[in-house]
Amino acid sequence: MHKTVIIGTGPAGLTAAIYLARANMEPLVIEGWQPGGQLTTTTEIENFPGFPEGILGSELMSNMRKQAQRFGATFRNGSVKSVDFSKRPYTLDVEGIGEIQAESVIISTGASAKYLGIPGEQENIGRGVSTCATCDGFFFRNKKLIIVGGGDSAMEEAVFLTRFASEVTVVNRRDELRASKIMQDRARANEKISWNLNKTPLEIVPGEMGLKGLKVLNNATGEEEFVEADGVFITIGHTPNTKFLGGQIDTDEQGYIIVKPGTSETNIPGVFACGDVQDRQYRQAITAAGSGCMAALDAERFLEAQSHDAVHA
Repeated sequence: MHKTVIIGTGPAGLTAAIYLARANMEPLVIEGWQPGGQLTTTTEIENFPGFPEGILGSELMSNMRKQAQRFGATFRNGSVKSVDFSKRPYTLDVEGIGEIQAESVIISTGASAKYLGIPGEQENIGRGVSTCATCDGFFFRNKKLIIVGGGDSAMEEAVFLTRFASEVTVVNRRDELRASKIMQDRARANEKISWNLNKTPLEIVPGEMGLKGLKVLNNATGEEEFVEADGVFITIGHTPNTKFLGGQIDTDEQGYIIVKPGTSETNIPGVFACGDVQDRQYRQAITAAGSGCMAALDAERFLEAQSHDAVHA
């Protein structure tokens, strides 16, 4: 029996672990198959406060993990297959571990960036291919960049990247954009942004020092074309990692966990959510860490109230 089980080890889960461990709650942290979360796929992080020279994503996560362990958090490797939130203590079925019982649970399983699934993509992540403009845009000063996508986040990232890039080309499969009119207008008004619509990405082409560019199919002519670029930013959305919850936690239409405003509380008492799994807007390491702190404090208060009620029952 564990007082709190934390599912996921990105900045949200690890911050929650640090706070709970320091409060002598001895949290158990379930590490998935990608310990450290999305940050381990980025190279250098320059916007996390306290690191004026920047820090590698993997190093930041490793430091957070050591900090949690130092105060008494326990880490176990496994993937949560299913949960039973119908009665307390709650039961988690973890692949590689078995059943675990918990008085409270913090869900910090993050959201996975959607990828195109084309040749040259996965092997060049961190070498010119990125899914986060705010994380990696700075490294592409005066470079030619491609944004793949047509939604609001694609337009937002295209405009953001013009601060650094010499030019930004938007590549979209359809000949029209899904983005709201205000976001489209903002992007179209930017002189650094050009448009390559009705083109299907086929292959990311690497060069000796970085990327050469993106091979696309012109959907109108059926011919292959080549778009030159030093970096390709893929912004076709994220998928929150909530499938294992089996519909027991309230989510929005995209699968993001709904929390009570100003808290980390879900619709189930004693179950909390933090990080990108409940954040469709900001998705930054620092906001994830902040929400992990909230979840830990909320869980601690919940458990204190439960023990108080038990004593006075």
